[in-house]
Order: sequence, then structure tokens, then C-alpha cells
Amino acid sequence: MEHNMFIHILFMLVIAIVSIALLGRLGLPAILAYLLTGVISGPSGLHWFTQQQVHFVAELGVVLLMFTLGLEFSVPRLWSMRRTVFGLGSAQVIVTTFIAGGIAYLLGQNFVAAVVIGSAIALSSTAIVLKLMNEQGWLRRRHGELSISVLLFQDLAVVPMLILLPLLASDGTPMSLNGILYGLLTGILAFIGLMSFGKWVLPRIFDEVARSRSNELFVLSTLVVALVTGAFTQWLGLSMALGAFIAGMLLGESQYRRQLEADIRPFRDLLMGLFFISIGMLLDFNLVLLYWWQILLTLIAVVVLKIVIVYGLLQLAGEHARVALSTAISLGQVGEFSFVLLALAVNYQLLDKEVSTILVAVAVISMSFSPWLIRHSVDIAKRFKGGKPSQEMAEQTVVLPTSEDDDFVVILGYGRVGQTIARFLKTEAINYIVLDLDPTRVTESRAAGEPVYFGDACKMGILKRVGIRQASMVVVTFAEERQTEEALALSRKLAPDAKILVRTRDDSNLTELKEAGATQVIPESLEGSLMLVSQVLYKCGVPLPRIIKRLESERRNHYQYLHGFFSGTETDFTLDLLHAVSLSTSASSVGKKVADIPWSQLDVELRAVRRKGAEIEPAPDDWVLRRNDILMLVGKPRSIEKAEDYLLQG
Repeated sequence: MEHNMFIHILFMLVIAIVSIALLGRLGLPAILAYLLTGVISGPSGLHWFTQQQVHFVAELGVVLLMFTLGLEFSVPRLWSMRRTVFGLGSAQVIVTTFIAGGIAYLLGQNFVAAVVIGSAIALSSTAIVLKLMNEQGWLRRRHGELSISVLLFQDLAVVPMLILLPLLASDGTPMSLNGILYGLLTGILAFIGLMSFGKWVLPRIFDEVARSRSNELFVLSTLVVALVTGAFTQWLGLSMALGAFIAGMLLGESQYRRQLEADIRPFRDLLMGLFFISIGMLLDFNLVLLYWWQILLTLIAVVVLKIVIVYGLLQLAGEHARVALSTAISLGQVGEFSFVLLALAVNYQLLDKEVSTILVAVAVISMSFSPWLIRHSVDIAKRFKGGKPSQEMAEQTVVLPTSEDDDFVVILGYGRVGQTIARFLKTEAINYIVLDLDPTRVTESRAAGEPVYFGDACKMGILKRVGIRQASMVVVTFAEERQTEEALALSRKLAPDAKILVRTRDDSNLTELKEAGATQVIPESLEGSLMLVSQVLYKCGVPLPRIIKRLESERRNHYQYLHGFFSGTETDFTLDLLHAVSLSTSASSVGKKVADIPWSQLDVELRAVRRKGAEIEPAPDDWVLRRNDILMLVGKPRSIEKAEDYLLQG
């Protein structure tokens, strides 16, 4: 039995992988692939699992989703967009819920079911809309700003919905008004209690965790905080997702926010996949075939209703018709949180399975064609509404974090080097954002108003969160070689067009870093030598333009003059050495041309040739070697030894 379950799980994962790959080629979201996997694996398909078997694990996906949503809850950002978020957003949710719920009530649903149906229909897909808006470069346009505002309020509106659903039913019996008010009061008190806990206790906990420098401990602490707060609110008779949201919100304003989201993302994505698979298992194809015409009519009614409501509200607010229509079309689909509400409603026996199946099918179909609608929303609006919106409306931007500006610098590491770079960038009014792993340094710098965040620059998720793809330059300032290599590789992968400057201690791996994608490598020891050389030459009367030209030439030639030095008593076998070889009369290389010597095979470089006190640099290929010539060779100690033996003995 256990063996069969393992095989079924394996096949389900294979189906999910294939579905995501195929639907991805069609430009469809991964959510639909998970739903399809659930349909195939569930009672309507091969019947490997029931919805109840994966429900408890899948519910953790909702918990982690709400936790990350809480991390995104930015009070300053909401306040800067308060008019559109709390004005347009609240109006859209209330009006859509009222109209859709009212229609459901007139069609025979009870009051509670009508509220659930109206709430589910009022929500749009944050994941799909934001992803496609970002791909099209519309986040900064007026219709992008309006769409973000509505989605922000919808995400916030999920919280009271999650409080109300478990209160509306107790063992299938609806609660009284007093019971609902008591539950709301409990939720408010729980919120205040968790806020107090989060303000005074959570930051100290994560300060200690961060000081341990243990990535495993950080990840484990994040998961425990999300699940413990969820368990606490569930113990109070509320939803687990509510507690996780509050925990995320508490940590959203801390310096650990970006690292927390990067750590939680793999778990969230996996468990959310299981959640949507469990939703797919709710789809009964017999019911879908039986109610196919109701599904199509409901689909058309829902999409048209949402578009009309958003368009009407924006027109009343004085927005241009074209901007209003493109915004309304972008928000016409049913969102992923609707699945959460429908699943909870079925579990609490607030909604019939037939009605849930119809609504899930409507949501799936609306999300299937929403990418096409969003991509063509501007063209459709242009066709229906002629004329051009004003420049002010078309290009008005959203107030976004520094990391999303058109031109900014990402600094990885905030030690003395990183801080020095940041100070000069600030004096030139160049935007920048910093990642560092020292909690004390991050706390102090953030208290001073610096855009510094706690995060591991060797993680792809955290680099994405700081907006490295939009950066014009990335500066890697780590002293540790492993960190530098990993951060460089990820930075080049995520920002192929950005300039990447890498700071190193010396030139031991300069070539490797250049090959890995560094635009320029700055070895501290060599740059220090160049600065000292520049001062020496300047004090000796060499003109400043000539000094600058010589320094730039050295940098372009990868510090050629700074590679290779005469070895002392203690030889470092990892560095290039400079060694002089004097050709005696019997040396086998006497009489040969420089081009005849296999320098590349010997793995050494001929830096110069000295003859009768004069130095020829570099020696031409047709230069004939004579006795008493002194050859200046640069290379590793063993290669130098091998080359000297060849030059003298042949």
C-alpha cells in the first residue's frame, strides 16, 4: 500500500512537471498546470488521491502564501497610494461583492453562500496581473498603477474574509450575530497581542538567529514563526492563514524582510503547488459536463460584470476612458485567493459542492485566457475608446522602492569598502541598494536611513527581490572568495546587461572572475600599489595626465606590470613570479628566434630581454637570442623552473 502511494506521488509530480512545461510554452500560468494535475490525479481522473488526503499538507501552502503576503505589506507604500488603494480598491471589492452576492441570493443561494460567492468573484489574480504587467513594462503607467492599487486592497480584504469564514459556521451550523461579533473581537485582540509580541520579541529572536550566521537556523526559525502564529490563531477559532499573515506583516518592516521571503519561497511554491492540486481534485468532471452551459454563462457574466464595475468606478473618479477600460480588462479574471475562499467554504460546509465546482471551473477558465486579455488590454481599449490619454495619465508612476528605479546600483556587502562606495554614490545622487549579512551593521545603517537590507547575496531569490534585473551596475565587495564567485555567477545570470565590478584581495583568480562574467576586477593589493605609484611619479614631477594614462593602461592590460615579482625566502607557489634567466654560450636557445620558443607550452610569459644594459620590452618575434642575454620570465614557480631548463638544456 505504501509502495503504491509512493509510485502515485511520483507519477503526480511527473504530470505536474510536464504540465508546467507544456502550458508555459503556451504562455499560461503554472497555477493551471497544478489544477490540471489535480484533475488527473483526483477522483475525476485516475483516483490516486482524494482531496482530503492532500488537504492538510496543502493548507500549509496557504499559510506560507499569507506569510509572504504579510511581508509585502508595506505601510509607507500603502500610505503613498492611499487614495487609489482605499478609495478605488475598497469600492471595487464592496460593489462587486454586493452585486455578485445579490445575484447569487436571487438565484436561490442562502445569505452566507451568497457572501462567499460575492467575495470570491470580487478577487482578481495578483500573481498573473503583476507578472504580465512587469513583462510588458506597464507597472509605471497609469493603468498599471490603478491595477496595483486594486490588487493591494483585494489582498488586504482577504484577511477579514479569512476571519469571517470559520465564524460563519460551526459544525455546519451558522453562528448567530453575537457569535460573529464575539469572533471578530477575538480576532482583533489576537491581532493586538501578536503585534505586541512581534514588536518586542520577534526582532530580538531574529537578531540572535542572524548572528549565528547559520542559514539552516534562519530558514527553520522562519518556518516555525509562520506556523506557530498560524497555530495560535487556529487555537482561537480563527484561520491559520490569518496568523501567518500577521507574522509576515510584523517582519515586513524589518531588515530581514528580503531574506525571509527568499528563504520561504521554495517551501511556499511547493506547498502552494500541492494546494492548487488539491483544488483541481475538487473538480468533478461529471458535474462540469452536467453544468457546462451554466459554467459558460457564469464565466461570461463574471468577466463582464467585473470589467463593467471597474470601468464605471474609474469613470466616476474622472479617469480617462482608455485608461479605465485597459485597467478593467486587466482585472477581469478570478484570482488565486478565490480558490482559498472556496476551499475553506466547502470545508466549513458553507457552500454546496456543485456550486463550488462551477465557480472553480469559472476561475480556471478565466485565468486561462487572462494572459491574452492583459497583453492586449491597451489595444482593446484603444479600439473601443479613441483618442489619446493625457501624458500625465499615461505616464504617471507608482511610488516604488529604490530598487525599481530605472538606473541604480546594487552593492553586495556593506563593510568598509561597500560603505565608502555608498557614500560617494550618495554625493552624486545615484540611487543604490545594499545587501549585507551582519545584523548589527544592517540595524545601525537602517537607523541612519540607509537602503541596506539583511540578505544572502548568494541566493537567487534575494537578488531578485532587490531588483537586480533593473540594476545598471552591481558591485561585489566580499572578501571571501567563495562568496564572491557565487554572487558573481548569480548576478551575471540575473542581470546579463549590467556592469559588474568585483573587489578581490589580490590577482590570484583575476582571469577566472573575468571569465565568470565580471566587467572589471579590482584587486586591492594591486590598486593600492597603483595609487602609491601615482603619488611617487607625481612627486617626481611626472605630469598628471601622463600618470592617469599609464594607470588606465595598466588596468586595461589586466595589471601587466603588477604581475610577477622576484621571490623572497618564502615563496607563494600560487602566485606568478618574475625570474631572470641568463643565457650562457652553451645554452640551447642561443641563435633561436623568440617565436621559435614554445612559450604557451612552457606556460610562461617573456616579459622582456636585456642586452648590454638595454631592455627590450616586449621583444619582437624575430628577435634572435644571443649569449649573455638576460630573459625576464613571468609564471608559476614550477613553470619557471621547467622553462629555464628548456632554455638552457633544450
